Amino acid sequence: MTTTPAHITDAAPADLGDAAWVDVLQAMDQTYAELIDYQEQLESRNEELQAMRRFLASVMGSIRDYLVVIDRDGTIVDASLSFWHALGLGEAQLDGHAISDFFAGPEGERLSDTLATVFRLKEEATIEVQMTTTEGADPVEFRISPRLDRRRKVAGAVLTGRPLGELRRAYSELEASHRALKDAQSQLVRTEKLASLGRLLAGVAHELNNPISFVYANAHALEKYADRFEQYFERVQSGASRSELVDLRRDLKLDRVVRNLRTAISGARDGAERVRDIVEDLRRLSAEGTGDMVPFDLVDTAQLAASWVERASATPATIRFQGVSPCLGIGRPGHVQQVLMNLVQNAVDAMAGQAGATLIVTTAYHEDNALLTVEDTGPGISEDIAAQIFDPFFTTKDVGKGTGLGLSISHKIMEEHGGGLSVVDADDPIRQGSGAAFRLWLARGDRT
Repeated sequence: MTTTPAHITDAAPADLGDAAWVDVLQAMDQTYAELIDYQEQLESRNEELQAMRRFLASVMGSIRDYLVVIDRDGTIVDASLSFWHALGLGEAQLDGHAISDFFAGPEGERLSDTLATVFRLKEEATIEVQMTTTEGADPVEFRISPRLDRRRKVAGAVLTGRPLGELRRAYSELEASHRALKDAQSQLVRTEKLASLGRLLAGVAHELNNPISFVYANAHALEKYADRFEQYFERVQSGASRSELVDLRRDLKLDRVVRNLRTAISGARDGAERVRDIVEDLRRLSAEGTGDMVPFDLVDTAQLAASWVERASATPATIRFQGVSPCLGIGRPGHVQQVLMNLVQNAVDAMAGQAGATLIVTTAYHEDNALLTVEDTGPGISEDIAAQIFDPFFTTKDVGKGTGLGLSISHKIMEEHGGGLSVVDADDPIRQGSGAAFRLWLARGDRT
């Protein structure tokens, strides 16, 4: 005998039907709710997709470089607005075209070969090709990156291209501007050098006057000696007797003339050599210094610069050299000498009217650099002035006393030498007083 469960036998048929309908209605409500939720998610995702498409469209329309997306066959899927404009085409006209269609002859073949290599190796590549644009053949550098699907298979590639024609034109213009700037700077250096030479004219005239006067005096003495010898030899040729010649020799004082003759010749030679040295110093001073960087002695260059400033200066100053000698740096001696003359001249001007004015030039090696420090016993430099002392046209001198270009150009010259020029801090151990101190440095030249 079969037994029926109590909860089934006790339930009425109508109750069973109502329960089934309730279950169906609940299932429908849940399904409908899930559909609504799914619809909302779908709309949200669709909005995100549309926003992403708008974003990508704005990117594709705004970038100046070329951006091209291709499929596995090399057919263009999408491209930036800049790429359309370069080709003089619209978006619809790119549909169905292979990327290689827009590169004539061997350029298209090279691009196709590079794409095949990228697809095979799944690695990025860079190629420069001539692209036919509305302005003619334009060199473009393309960086090609493979596009991979979920299975890591190649689905196409993304080409990012940068037009090189405009870049090279800009570089050419920049290079021309740089040349013009260097020419202007060279002109400023020459102007500053001429200004310094103007201040040195009085000293040069004095320096030349002394040896030339000495040569002139000795030449006048030699002329008188020549007259006496001519008189004596004329009497010899005329057949004068020995006694007459002895008397004439005594009257003309030829014995003393012979003794003085060598002194006069030596003095004239010394004066001529002094003039030669001054001319040589002038030649070195006026040298352009635009040749190759060479090792040279900073001590010798500083001594020459100081000597010229001393010649033209009305302020007596003691210049003391200390430290490493020789101290070899690598640079253009003519330009560095101009920097040193400017530093020495500024120091002498700062000590004008000061008793016991002293200038200390110190040379040393530090690691890979040759250093030269110029320190004076003047009033020094305040912090606010030190902060702007290398600015163009900044000067502490009265109007008409300077161009304000000296330290600015000096700083620039040292930078171009791969070195530098700076104000020495008050707490630097090399400082010996409270005056102004400047330090320049170059690559050391004793290791070449």
